Amino acid sequence: MSKIDELLVDVARLVESGQSNQMSLTVVTGGAVITGRLAPEAVWRQRVSEVLADSDRLAEFSTVFASAAAKDRPPTHLHFHLARILQGPVGIPETGGMYRVSIADISAWTIGDVSYSDH
Repeated sequence: MSKIDELLVDVARLVESGQSNQMSLTVVTGGAVITGRLAPEAVWRQRVSEVLADSDRLAEFSTVFASAAAKDRPPTHLHFHLARILQGPVGIPETGGMYRVSIADISAWTIGDVSYSDH
């Protein structure tokens, strides 16, 4: 097991404290490259809950995400919204998705979105 990057934990802590969703980040985790904007866990959970609640098949799961996030512990995960998994020259999904990534599983990261092109 590798040592958790405390600088990345500090970035996550700042996102959590400011309730901001403007920090763009790109990470490598498990061989995948994920790029997008970070959101506070509570904001991310609420948005996932809303999406699930609107689904005929998945509405029952919305309450799991509506529960409050623990605030008295250091962040253990990054919560991406408007994020894409970069695969070759494309981003999946095109419209951006909601991803939760364990900080302990991140092997590399950089500030900002990585652009991709389908040209």
